[in-house]
Amino acid sequence: MISAIRGTLEAVGPDWAIVEIGGISLRVFAPTSTLNRLPPIGQSVRLLTHLYLREDALALYGFLSPDERDVFEQLLGVSGVGPKLALAMLSGASAEALRRAIASESVEQLTVIPGIGKKLAARLILELRGKLAVSNGTKPTDERSIDADVADALLGLGYSATDAQAAIRSLPTDRALDLEERIRLALQYFAKR
Repeated sequence: MISAIRGTLEAVGPDWAIVEIGGISLRVFAPTSTLNRLPPIGQSVRLLTHLYLREDALALYGFLSPDERDVFEQLLGVSGVGPKLALAMLSGASAEALRRAIASESVEQLTVIPGIGKKLAARLILELRGKLAVSNGTKPTDERSIDADVADALLGLGYSATDAQAAIRSLPTDRALDLEERIRLALQYFAKR
C-alpha cells in the first residue's frame, strides 16, 4: 500500500494533481480542500494517499491531512459510496463538518452536499454513527478548523458548498481572524458579487 508520496508538483486540475517522483509522474485525485492548499507548481509537495484497487481500476487519492484521509476511507466503507462520491463529499464539506453532521444525525446538513440525497444521507448516518469521532467542542485554534466552522455557518444560511469554499478562499491570509470576523468577511464576499 502506498501511504504517502513526496515529489514535485507538475500540474493541478479540477479534481487531480500530477506529482513527479523520480522521473515518474503520478496523477493523484484529491478533494478541492487539498487542491486549494497545494504549493505553487514546481515546488515540493507531500500527500498522504489511499490506493484504490479494483479489478478494473487503479487510482491514487491524496490528502494533506490525516483527518481527510481517514474520513475518506470511512466513507468508502459505506455501501453505495465509491471513491468519486467520497471525494465529492470531501470537496463539498470539510472532514469535521461531515463528522458533526453524521454524529448529530442531520440529514439536512448532509443533503446540502452535492451528490448526497436523503437515502444516502440516512445510510451514512446509519453505517458511520459512532465510527467517526467528533472533536471535543473546544474552540478551534488552527485556520482549517475555523474555516470548517465558517463553511458550516454559510451552509446554514443557504449558500452552496461551492460558494462557501469560494468565499473562504477569498479571506485574507496575512492576519489571524477570529470566527466571527471570518464569517463577516465571507458574507461581504457575497455582497460584492
